[in-house]
Amino acid sequence: MSDLALAQLSMASLYSAMGVLALAMLAYAAHLAWLLPARSEAKDLKAAQAAHAAERQRELASVGGGPTAGGEHPAYEVGGDAPTEAHDEEPLRARKAAGIAGALSILGTLLLTAAVVLRGLEVHRMPLGNMFEFAITGAMFVMLAYTGWSLRRDLRWLGVFITGPVLITLGMAVTVWYVDAAELMPSLKSYWLVIHVTIATIAMALFGIGAAINGLYLWQDRVEGGTTRSFMNRLPAARQLEKLAYGLHVIAFPLWTFTVIAGAIWARQAWGSYWNWDPKEVWSFVIWVVYAAYLHARVTSGWRRQNAAMIALAGFACIIVNYGIVNVFFVGQHSYSGL
Repeated sequence: MSDLALAQLSMASLYSAMGVLALAMLAYAAHLAWLLPARSEAKDLKAAQAAHAAERQRELASVGGGPTAGGEHPAYEVGGDAPTEAHDEEPLRARKAAGIAGALSILGTLLLTAAVVLRGLEVHRMPLGNMFEFAITGAMFVMLAYTGWSLRRDLRWLGVFITGPVLITLGMAVTVWYVDAAELMPSLKSYWLVIHVTIATIAMALFGIGAAINGLYLWQDRVEGGTTRSFMNRLPAARQLEKLAYGLHVIAFPLWTFTVIAGAIWARQAWGSYWNWDPKEVWSFVIWVVYAAYLHARVTSGWRRQNAAMIALAGFACIIVNYGIVNVFFVGQHSYSGL
């Protein structure tokens, strides 16, 4: 098959993946929206519970009951027929939307993986030589991580917060960062391209998922315990969200540490020096320092976990700056954007 045919198939797979993932995002959004109970239902439920409690008190008083030991009134008995909250049972339409979203996510991930593989066959190398290739490969790793993790635990609540950013990344890739297949620069023709950049891409994918969960953690921490009913009541507790994010960062940070070290070794081979104060090198180290500060704050007594989560989000902001700004507007030895 010719390189032109491979290029056409790759882009067709990429656009198909974007369409499928857009539908998945809408299905995930519908799932969350249908978990939101109506205000009228909430009011009716509260009134029914109050009426039932009053009725039980009257019944107990008429038979000589009254307060139980400890001075508490048994408003409900075990096995009684007290009204339960509407969100104790997930609505059928919400479950259906989540099932559709999950299937579409798997299909979109397969199409995206096919697009990356076909791009690699087209350029006869690992597709990591410019910003377009890095973006689609990074998006692929994010979706592979999410769909793979979803097979082990229920992550339907996270879907819209993963597919949305992935679609934004792919949209930028095809509209702003796209370049035709081309030869690699001499300094990139090394086995370190596969090792260094692939590990960096995986680390950034995990940091990205961790950032999404940390954002939800801070949101959940603000609303948890309140009286407002929303889809956030369906998400894991704030403490559990924070632990999930921390676990992802514990995996990603060693990968990024290896990325920085491997980059220094590659720089020594390519340019004769381990460190050249190149903008890309500096920002990669800044990212490492910020995430190291997050992990240190996370395990240090006296630090609130909310503040630690904000440091982690600052680290991901540095990743965005490194990729979207440093790659494009800063001139250095790592000027490989292809733009």
